[in-house]
Amino acid sequence: MTVEAIAVSKWFGQKVALSDVTVTFGPGVTGLLGPNGAGKTTLLRVLTGLQRPSQGEVKLLGVDPRDDRSVYARVGMVPEDESVYPDLTARRFVELKATLAKVDDPMGATDAAIAAVELTDAADRKLGGFSKGMRQRAKVASALVSDPQVLVLDEPLNGADPVQRAQLIELFVRLGEEGRIVIVSSHVLAEVERMTRRVVAMVDGRLAATGDLASLRAAMTDTPRQVHIRATRPRELAAALMAVDGVAGIALADGAFEVTTTDPVTLARALPVLARRENVTVSEVAPADESMESVFRYLVESGR
Repeated sequence: MTVEAIAVSKWFGQKVALSDVTVTFGPGVTGLLGPNGAGKTTLLRVLTGLQRPSQGEVKLLGVDPRDDRSVYARVGMVPEDESVYPDLTARRFVELKATLAKVDDPMGATDAAIAAVELTDAADRKLGGFSKGMRQRAKVASALVSDPQVLVLDEPLNGADPVQRAQLIELFVRLGEEGRIVIVSSHVLAEVERMTRRVVAMVDGRLAATGDLASLRAAMTDTPRQVHIRATRPRELAAALMAVDGVAGIALADGAFEVTTTDPVTLARALPVLARRENVTVSEVAPADESMESVFRYLVESGR
């Protein structure tokens, strides 16, 4: 059970939105990353059949969604734009989607979907009076009401307050753990990092990288790595590490320091030896640049 783009390109007149993108999304949560204009939304629209690729092929659960419309019964989508009817209540909005999707027991499914996004108390209020974060939750409920196998979310956390964001992130993680294919497009990198370690990064309509954060960062062999080290007598240990091959610099902080190195393997081997020699106790060693932010920044810069 996968969602695939195979050598997909999409252009609008002279503008190339996607260029030869080949990528597969499987069960679990995958973060789709990229700056504005990277092609994320276009890719999601092509994958779900809302737009036909100019070149290439799309397989949504094994079929081309433009040819086999029955697959839409197994797909839920939350678009980035404000696709709600302000005069409808949240309950009616979700129930209409259930009816259109020919869901068994649409009212029961509506109640369950609204409860899943913790919107029950406001379900009978009109969407026009909702905050943006509440409208986002109503859109998520609408996508969930048909119990989809594939959930496509384009910037689903926009406008949500911290509590709403935490609730939605927990929901998306749970849906992925159930074996659904959950694709989350976002530019809020720290939040994607809370949902998944599996990422697909795009820059200028091209696929920049795929994989988990650690493997993407490990592939950046031409970029110095940052390693955070906390130890007793940090100055003495830092001075000793300056002689290690590949160490390009050290920045001291309170009880800790960060090492910039082009050879993390050599650093890892030298650290315990030098700690023993200097009679230093090391309490923490951690990558300082394995965050989504640092990986994404590298991908954007290298894609220019």
